[in-house]
Amino acid sequence: MILPDVAIHVVQRGINRAPCFGAESDYLVYLSSLRQLSAKHGCAVHAYCLMTNHVHLLLTPRTADACTKMMRDLGQRYVPYFNQRHGRTGTLWEGRFRSCIVDSARYVLACYRYIELNPVRAGMVEEPAAYPWSSYAVNTGICSDPLIAAHAELTALATNGNKRYAAYRELFADEIDQPLLAAIRDCTNQGYPLASEALKSDVMARLGWKIAPVKSGPRPSYGPGPEFGQRVLALAPN
Repeated sequence: MILPDVAIHVVQRGINRAPCFGAESDYLVYLSSLRQLSAKHGCAVHAYCLMTNHVHLLLTPRTADACTKMMRDLGQRYVPYFNQRHGRTGTLWEGRFRSCIVDSARYVLACYRYIELNPVRAGMVEEPAAYPWSSYAVNTGICSDPLIAAHAELTALATNGNKRYAAYRELFADEIDQPLLAAIRDCTNQGYPLASEALKSDVMARLGWKIAPVKSGPRPSYGPGPEFGQRVLALAPN
């Protein structure tokens, strides 16, 4: 589910984990298309990371269908280019993109870090600044890019630009804790909200699902909240 003016974490993978970027020009074409289409469809892009065989985006769509339209047009523009450039045919992506809505400072800023630390976790670089195909350099003030729009939770880190960049860099001093890391992955793959309890309840009500209490069991797949490990989704209509 996608809600207007609520951030979402988007992941799109190459089919069979195959590469979706093979040359520097591929990354540049993708980012150029993303700049144009995010503006066209009203999707603010807060963070991105273009990995070899998948893409991570943190977006805020202006309307409920803005993200779907943007990703559709992005595929229709990028896939023919990539196929011609690399002498291939057929689909490039592993089906439709996966996503989860992200709400509250804790989860929004965690998704920023999760996205921009991808190359570090993959062992490709030792620090996020060393990877050229992510938004880390923009969000830390190393360079500028009109593609990137700061989320309100990022701008709330400090009133001054330089102080904000410094505060953002400090967030990367520590690794994301494993439960939160797993929650981001689970929620994105399964489409559950990574959000405050109030928003989770609202989303579940819209979907006709209910949140049922449970005495014990594994952590909830929709992500940790104040009562982490004590509630799970009952995936059935009311």
